[in-house]
Amino acid sequence: MNQKKIIEEIQSRKGIPVRMRASSLKGFDFSGMDLSDADLSYSNLSEANFDGANLRNVRITAANLARATFRNADLTNADLSYSNLSDTDMTGARLDGVNLSFSSKGTAFQWSDLNLVALIQSQSWVGMVVAMLIGAIFVYGVSGIMYFTNQIASASDPVMMQVNQYIVVSNVLAGILTVLFTSWLTPLLDRYGSRVWVRHLALSGVIAVGYLLFSYLLYFSWGWSIFDRQAVEAVGNASVERLSVPWYYYTIGPLLISNLFYYLIRQGRQLTRKISEQEYELLSLEKLKTRAELNALQARINPHFLYNSLNSIASLVHDDPDKAEQMTVLLSKLFRYTTGRTNDDYFDTVANELEMVRTYLQVEQVRFGDRLKFEVEVSDPILQQLSIPKFLLQPIVENAVKHGISKLSEQGCIQIRIYEEEGWLLLCVHDNGPAFKEDVPVGYGIRSIQEKLKLLYQRDACVELRNIPKKHVCVKVKKERLTTPKSANKIYAA
Repeated sequence: MNQKKIIEEIQSRKGIPVRMRASSLKGFDFSGMDLSDADLSYSNLSEANFDGANLRNVRITAANLARATFRNADLTNADLSYSNLSDTDMTGARLDGVNLSFSSKGTAFQWSDLNLVALIQSQSWVGMVVAMLIGAIFVYGVSGIMYFTNQIASASDPVMMQVNQYIVVSNVLAGILTVLFTSWLTPLLDRYGSRVWVRHLALSGVIAVGYLLFSYLLYFSWGWSIFDRQAVEAVGNASVERLSVPWYYYTIGPLLISNLFYYLIRQGRQLTRKISEQEYELLSLEKLKTRAELNALQARINPHFLYNSLNSIASLVHDDPDKAEQMTVLLSKLFRYTTGRTNDDYFDTVANELEMVRTYLQVEQVRFGDRLKFEVEVSDPILQQLSIPKFLLQPIVENAVKHGISKLSEQGCIQIRIYEEEGWLLLCVHDNGPAFKEDVPVGYGIRSIQEKLKLLYQRDACVELRNIPKKHVCVKVKKERLTTPKSANKIYAA
């Protein structure tokens, strides 16, 4: 299909994602085309022109994109993993969410970058030759196994049967020992070998010597008697086959196996290293994301509370100056706690959190007068030294005042209880205001606490809203997940 027909095909499939997997599209001009959600995986797209194209969510995995141009293209959420991106031009391209995992981005070929899998997947003539060579060796080896197995099972000549048995056993043992020796030598080669080709050369020398020693030992312990009988039968008998292949030919197999096995070990370690590096980068990004989300979830004093407090102070300045002064001092103390923290200061002790909550309630007491009463109860003084997320209690107490106490004409009471139960720390806020309605969703304050606990403790923390036995909001955190003040500012993940 020529370029004109392909363009017509793409344009006729409006709204339907293009699927051209394993295609030869070298030098193809896709400029300005809408290829969103297209699948061009395993294709040869070298020197292709994607300038200004819409490539949102496109899949171009394991493709050859050498010298392709993506200038000003939209690659949002595109998957270019395992692709050859050598000398690719992405000037001005939009790369939000693009996946470039395990892609080759070098500008020049290096022998150290040679990757057998990538070479085969590149669909170049070199990769095709390598793939055909591997296929030929594999088929030839399997055919040899089948041939000698059949010879052992069906040969009428007992001497030839023993010869075939010897050949099969010696090759099987040689293969096993080659892999074992290569595995044992790998740490030494990696430690003392300066260059990759030096390591392969040293490995080849050791394997060649080892194979010859093994062959001589096996021959003199078992094979010489078999071949001696064969030589006797061969005298004057032209039908008896004689093995006349030079001995050094037989070292080719172990040398190929050892070097291929060592190569695969190196590639596996490089892949593991890349995965580890990516996992570390993802973990770092996840931590940054968690910190950003925590910053967004950090509670702030409700502006309405500030407006109400300032109005109360203004009204008290003339009627009760002492009370206005008291409220101003309390408000200043409260905001000093709110603003006096670093950007990554997410934790504080239970004692400090309770002090902030007491100050908040004292400010509200000036507003509500005798209509507000509060109590704070900690079952064990040791619990006050535990570190918990900042602003964990304040939004709950604020909700108790706003949706509970303010709705009452009689005296309202807020009780804060902190205790330990079956390995969990419980921070409960009770109030005697109207009960929670089942069909009313939780507000932003409670929801932000839930999200903060999920980020920090996952399943080891939760928030419960109950009306029975009495109305309360309770935060539960596994005590083993709580920190000491020295390590409280770390971000923890399960």
